[in-house]
Amino acid sequence: MTQTGSTAAAPPSAEGGAAPPARRAAARDPRKTWRSRRYRWDAKFSPYAFISPFFLFFVAFGLFPLLYTAWASLHRVELTAPTDMEWAGLHNYSRLLEDDFFWNSLWVTFVLAVISTVPQLLMALGLAHLLNYKMRASAFFRVAMLAPYATSVAAATLVFAMLYGRDYGIINWVLGQFGVGEIDWQAGDWTSRIAVASIVIWRWTGYNTLIYLAAMQAVPQDLYESASLDGASRWQQFLHVTIPSLRPTILFTVVVSTIGSVQLFGEPLLFDETKGATGGADHQFQTLGLYMYEQGWRNLHLGRAAAIAWVMFLILVVIGVINALIARRLRKS
Repeated sequence: MTQTGSTAAAPPSAEGGAAPPARRAAARDPRKTWRSRRYRWDAKFSPYAFISPFFLFFVAFGLFPLLYTAWASLHRVELTAPTDMEWAGLHNYSRLLEDDFFWNSLWVTFVLAVISTVPQLLMALGLAHLLNYKMRASAFFRVAMLAPYATSVAAATLVFAMLYGRDYGIINWVLGQFGVGEIDWQAGDWTSRIAVASIVIWRWTGYNTLIYLAAMQAVPQDLYESASLDGASRWQQFLHVTIPSLRPTILFTVVVSTIGSVQLFGEPLLFDETKGATGGADHQFQTLGLYMYEQGWRNLHLGRAAAIAWVMFLILVVIGVINALIARRLRKS
């Protein structure tokens, strides 16, 4: 009887019975419950709070201007009265298709993209290949490659404008030593485009060189050793080992350089300070960016400038789609 009674009076176990009184009291404590809930909320929502500034700035300075520009491109609106909009539908776009200056700026943009991107990337490949080998002061040369990229576009363009000066330019002086007469670089069609392209080449070759150099250093050395054992020279190793390994990187630099060429603005604007947004007396080096600036900030046609901006945006979308298709094909191959 005594043993049975003592067994019945024993407290229930923590596994099968009710919780101990101390634990039940802690569970009923509102302060501890609030701390636990706050901790769960903090772990759940803190990551979103950390990344929210990016999205807020993107909505304010990226998405809203993009949508407003699309809305303005469908209206007749002047820069002097941006709130007075008259619905025009696709009139601004159809007018662009009939504008010879628009087609001229599109052609100039394409020409500058070709004559600046191709030499730039070829030179960057060659320089990266040289820097990839062990050489003295390699760190100095790598830092020097970024000096043009770090230079202000205004400073670089003004210096090149003096170099290409017709009467006192150093380039004309050097050409004169070989019997070449004075060239008016700013007035000619192809001379002005070559001059503007040379500024782009000078500023961005070093940047692409370092990108290619980083990609080259990621190529396994076993490939070069195998090619060397097979009797391949350094040139053959470059063609059959380095270039195939750099195909994704080359595609990336081509796309980025093409996008930069479509948005080219500062170099042609400052190359001829007397003509400004017209891109020369005959619009010979007027890019799409300059044409948009002329329509919106010189002629004050904000709706037409917005239509040009959206045409540029659609061109960039097409370039991005082509890049995605080529990249997918490269992955499959």
